[in-house]
Order: sequence, then C-alpha cells, then structure tokens
Amino acid sequence: MMRAHSMPFGAESGSKGTRFSLWAPTAHSVSLVIEDTEQPMPEIGDGWRGLLLPQAGAGCSYAYKINDGPLVPDPASRFQPDDAHGRSVVIDPRAYQWSDDGWSGRPWEDAVLYEIHVGTATTAGTYAGLLPKLDELAGLGVTAIELMPIGDFPGRRNWGYDGVLPFAPDASYGTPEELKHLIDRAHALQLMVFIDVVYNHLGPSGNYIRQYASSFFTKRHHTPWGDGINFDGADCRPVRDFFVHNALYWLEEFHADGLRLDAVHAIHDDSETHILAEIATRVRQALPGRNVHTVVENDANEARWLARGALGRPSFHTAQWNDDFHHTWHTLLTDEKDGYYSDYADDPVARLGRTLADGFAYQGEPSAHRGGKARGEPSAHLPPSAFVAFLQNHDQTGNRAMGERLSHLVEPRKLALARAALLLSPQIPMLFMGEEWAASSPFFYFVDFADDEPLSAAVRHGRRREFARFSTFDDALAAEKIPDPTADAAAARSVLQWEERRLSPHADVLTDTRRLLQLRRSEVWPLTRTDYFGAEWSVHAENALDVGWRFGGGTLRFLANFGDGSVLWGIHGNERILWTSPNVSRTGNAGMLLPWEGVVLKGSRP
Repeated sequence: MMRAHSMPFGAESGSKGTRFSLWAPTAHSVSLVIEDTEQPMPEIGDGWRGLLLPQAGAGCSYAYKINDGPLVPDPASRFQPDDAHGRSVVIDPRAYQWSDDGWSGRPWEDAVLYEIHVGTATTAGTYAGLLPKLDELAGLGVTAIELMPIGDFPGRRNWGYDGVLPFAPDASYGTPEELKHLIDRAHALQLMVFIDVVYNHLGPSGNYIRQYASSFFTKRHHTPWGDGINFDGADCRPVRDFFVHNALYWLEEFHADGLRLDAVHAIHDDSETHILAEIATRVRQALPGRNVHTVVENDANEARWLARGALGRPSFHTAQWNDDFHHTWHTLLTDEKDGYYSDYADDPVARLGRTLADGFAYQGEPSAHRGGKARGEPSAHLPPSAFVAFLQNHDQTGNRAMGERLSHLVEPRKLALARAALLLSPQIPMLFMGEEWAASSPFFYFVDFADDEPLSAAVRHGRRREFARFSTFDDALAAEKIPDPTADAAAARSVLQWEERRLSPHADVLTDTRRLLQLRRSEVWPLTRTDYFGAEWSVHAENALDVGWRFGGGTLRFLANFGDGSVLWGIHGNERILWTSPNVSRTGNAGMLLPWEGVVLKGSRP
C-alpha cells in the first residue's frame, strides 16, 4: 500500500520527473539550485514559480536562490537532513510500503491520549527509539499517542513550537520513512497517532518566507510572536492552502489519525469562512471513510468550534484541550495562586464541579487574570467527549520554572484521587509521558539556537523575566536558579528513565494507572458509546463534591471530599461502586469519606 498527498507547492515526484513549485509573489528572481546545477524558475502566474526536471528524483538535494542571494530551503520541504537552514531533499512518498491497509482509525470515545515529546521520551530520542515502547503503552490501556510538533525546527532540540518547515519531520528524530514505520506499527497495535501542528506562527530562526512572500504575514493582526499569518487579506489563498494542505498531508501521506491544533486563539482571521472551519471541512470531505479527529487548544473557550450536528457528529472540531480541568485540579492539589491559577483560587471545588459536568469552568464570566475580560462560551450542551482532560501536559509542566511534575509537588493520596477522576471521567483523558508511573525526571522548556547567540540570549533573559512575576522568583538569586533553556542540560535532564517504572514507588502508581484504565474500558466506554442526556453537580457539607452524568446506558457518579472533616455518602438506587480511595469506610448503602477521599459509582439504565 502506497500513500502520497498531492499539493500545489514543494517538490512532487512523478513518472515524468520532479515538479518544483514555489509561491514567491514579492521576489524579483528565483533560481532552483539542485545538486551542483542552478536553473532559473520562470513565473507561471499569480506569484508562482515552477519547473519540471525529468532527471531529478528522490534523494536529490535542492534549494532556492532568491534575488541572487544566499540559498534558502523549500518552505514545503518533505525532509531537511541538514537542519532548517540547509538544503531540502526530494522525497518520493510512494517508496514506503504501508502494511495497515485495513486501518480506518478508532471512535473518538475510545481515546486515551498519551502526549509524547519524541526527543526526550527515550534515551535515543528518535522514532526508532520509541518503537519498543508502543507495546507497553497499548498494554497499559493507552489508545492514542500524541506527538508534540515534529515539523523541522532549528538545532538539535526543541519542543517543536519553533518549527519553520511544517511539512518536514525533523531529521534529529529520524527519516520520514522511520516516522511512517512508527505510525504503521502503532496501527498494528490498535493505537491511533495524533500529530501536534502549529498554525498560529512560524519560529524565529530559519523562517525565510518573508524574503520572497512578504504577504504571507500581515501587520493587521498581532500575535505573541509578531505579525500574524495572513489568513484573510490580499494574497491569502495560497497562505490558507499552505496550512490546509499541511493538515491533509499528515493525515493522508503519513496516515495519522488526528491533529492537535496549537493555540488557535492566536489565529486571527476575519474571513467569512474562518481558517479553522475550512480545515475541519476539508479534512472531513477528503477522508469520509476514516475516523479522523481534530483537537484544538483554545484559551478563549469558544464552544462554537465544538458544535455537534447530525447524529452528534462534530460540525467542526472533535474536541478541545480543557485547561479548566487542569487549572482547577492544580489549584486544589497545590494551593498555588500565581498567574492564571488566581482565576481558580476562589471556590475551586465549585469550579471543578462545573468543569466536570459542563466542560468549561469559564463560560462567559470575567477573568481577573485577563484584566476582567469575559472568557468563554456556554458549553453544558456539549457531550463530555468534546473535552480532553488532563492533570499534566508539556505546557503545565515545562512552563514551570523548575519543570516539576505533579508527583514532585503533591502527596500520593491526593494525586491518586485526581488520577481516578481523570481516568474514570467521561471526558477524554490524556496522560503526559511518564505520568503513568510518576516519573522522577522533570520536563523543562528547551531550545537550540546555537547559530544565533542574540536570539539565545533573548530566550534566556525572557524566561527569567517571565518568572520574576512569581513570588518564588522575585529576587535575582532565585531567578539565577532557573535552568538555562538554551543549554544541553535542560533537554538531557528531561529524558524519561523507563527502568524506574519497575521500582517502588513508581511501580505502585503504574499498577494503579493500569487498573483505572481497565475500569475505563470495561465500565465507562459502554456508557460513553450511548446517548448523552446531561450532567448535574453540587457542593455540600463543606467542600464535598457530587457530580453525576446521565447516558442512555446508565449513570456515572463521582463523589469527593475536599474539606477538613468527614462526609457521609450514600448509594443511590441501583448504583454500584466502581472505585474508592483505599481507606473509604462503608456500611450497607452508606459510608464516610475522610478528607481527600472519593468514590466512583455506576448506575444501570432506569
């Protein structure tokens, strides 16, 4: 089985040779330099340059010379073996023979996501190094791996959010064929594969598009990274196509099962059809016979992108990362109140109840952290599967000054309660790599701008300025302890130590995670595959939370005591206990919950 995605730009191999296409509307001259030969690229209309070379085939290196200047890579390069500033290489995607012909994905309700940074997930830091871990993840109960951005970035290490060549899997992780083999193997184990994509900006180093297509960007929209991407002005059609095709490329040519779209609140588009709507529509039109899922990260909590249509199918995107779930739990578990956690410090138990039942904690209420601006839209009408819940992820760990995981901050019994709420909730759960055994290694923010010391210095100083607002780092001596994100050590210390999962106390956490995921499969999945009728929640007896979800197949209920005293709890009707904290007492149909204890119950259909 061969797979390839055809697109109007980049290098496309075919029976007649390789066609090279570049959109360069603001370039005076463009030449193609392939191996040791330079050939002018003629204009073919609307800012496009094109050339067909019969003798060029897979493996040829090439670059573009703009206005007789230095060579630059192809913005739609499929591979960059010499990094983001080097030459591109022609790839024939049909050379890889897929073995997953019968794979069409899995229903979204089956998803248990596992977020992975390829470079630090194993000591090898490669796609090949990750291969042996797939069997273990499938055995644990994970059903989908989510790769942090893999589009080519400058240097040897990066989170991936500084990528500049979004069609080229970064060479530090391996070849495109090795990535395909990883996905192929995952499918053989019934694991979906999601790829994190960044459509809100391009990184600061290796982005040469301005030299020949300045209209790719616009000053009408500003982002945290500078000028916005031109999704809605003059010349925007090729720009929109660039990202639409990128989404289709990963889903078709690499047979990925879904995409996670980074920080879509920073994508500005005043078009009649927003680029987020176009991407969702084009994906569903192109792949009607597959279970393909798109997940957004959206700090604005815009429920409109999660709307459901006929038969409950998503009208646009499948789900959203639910930061409110994380923030409420983090505030309860750690009592931290700095930064955005200040929005959750007031009555966090009630906010957690609303998040579990309705999806968003903020559904239009003012956010003090955002200067009193209203945040969010009503979300109670959406099913729980519209939300991806998590206790940790790359942001919430790596954006801490010292990269601490929750297991470094919270006592085990509290974390066990949160873990049960995560894995037994009808929302879609996500684990951050190593979370399943409470990994000892931190996860730091890191980059590699070795070729640009002023940029490296700006990153170092900016990191320290960012944390100067936090009480823990409000003096110069404390700020100096923050790891240097441009140093090798930041990435090296973030590498998972898989051997520790067999040792105490990590082995106990791993056993608990596996048991909870088995319960999810046997007890929660049968409910979430039936019609959803809504949820209720209440807080009583001094911070005791009671949340219930109603499905066509029955009910699910979560009770937890976050107060200082004991709380009486009881079984309703035909409910039965799925899970309890280890020391919960019970006599008949009632019992007591001590502080930081909880119960999960399931009821049959009335």
